[in-house]
Amino acid sequence: MLGRRDFLLSYIHMNPSVIVILFAFGLAIGSFLNVVAMRYDGERFLFSTTLIGGRSHCEHCKKILRWFELVPLASFVVQGGRCRRCKARLSTQYPIVELLSGIIFVCVPLALGMGAGIAAPLIAVAALWIAIFEVLLVMTLIDIRLGIIPDEINIFLAIAGILLLLIPVPLDAAAVLVKIIAALGAGVFFALLIAVTRGKGMGMGDLKLAIPLGLLFGWPEIVLVLMVAFVIGAMVGVIAIARGTNSMKGTLPFGPFLALGAMTAFFWGAPIIGWYLSLLGAR
Repeated sequence: MLGRRDFLLSYIHMNPSVIVILFAFGLAIGSFLNVVAMRYDGERFLFSTTLIGGRSHCEHCKKILRWFELVPLASFVVQGGRCRRCKARLSTQYPIVELLSGIIFVCVPLALGMGAGIAAPLIAVAALWIAIFEVLLVMTLIDIRLGIIPDEINIFLAIAGILLLLIPVPLDAAAVLVKIIAALGAGVFFALLIAVTRGKGMGMGDLKLAIPLGLLFGWPEIVLVLMVAFVIGAMVGVIAIARGTNSMKGTLPFGPFLALGAMTAFFWGAPIIGWYLSLLGAR
C-alpha cells in the first residue's frame, strides 16, 4: 500500500466530486449493513430477504420510519440522536457504522493510489478491497452482538482472496504460493490454539476467519494481522477485567480484533514491517 506521503498526494489528485460520491455511497451501504447486522439471528442466510426485507422501524416504539428519517448520518444528527415520535435515544451504532463505511469507500481507493490515475485492474482491486472491509465491518457487528462469525463471510473473503490472486496478468505463481502458505499457516496456528486451550481461548469461527485473511494478505503481512489482533485483544481484555465488565472466565469476540489487524496491515503494513525489519538489521 502507499506510504503516508503518497497517500496524501493521491488524495490531492483525486477529483473532489469522486470523493463526495464515494463517501455518500459508503454512507448508504453502511446504513444497509446496520440493518443486516441488527437483524441477523445466526439461523438463516446472512442476506436472507426474510431477515433484511420489510420497512425500517424504530427499535423502541416500532413505528415505521419515513424516508427523511432514513437519510444516512444526516437524520441522526438532525433528530439529535432520538426517535421523532417516542423521543427514545437511538443507538450510536447507526451513525458510527455509516461513517466508517463512508471512510472505507474513500480511503481504500486512495491507499491503492487511485487518485493518481484509474485503470480497469485497479478499479477491480479497489472494489474487492472495499467489499472485503465492508464485510469485515458487518462481521464485527455480528460477532460483538452474537459471538459468532457467519460462514458466509468466511466464504466470501476466501473467494475475494482468490480473485485478487487472479487479477495480475500474467499470474504471479510465487505470490500465489506465498499466500496459500500464509493461509495454511494461519489455520494451523489457530488450530493449535484451540487444541491447547480446549476451545476456551479461541473458537472455530476465528480459525475459519484466519484462513481467508492469510490468503488475502500473504506473508509476512498475516503475521502483522495476528500480532495487532492479539495485542489489542489483550489490552481490551485487561481493561474489561479492571473495570469489572469481564472476568477471567469470560470471553471476548476475537473477530473484531482480527478486522482491526487486517485494517492495520492494509493501510500501514509496509511501513510497520519495514520499521520492524530495520530494528532487526534486516534492512
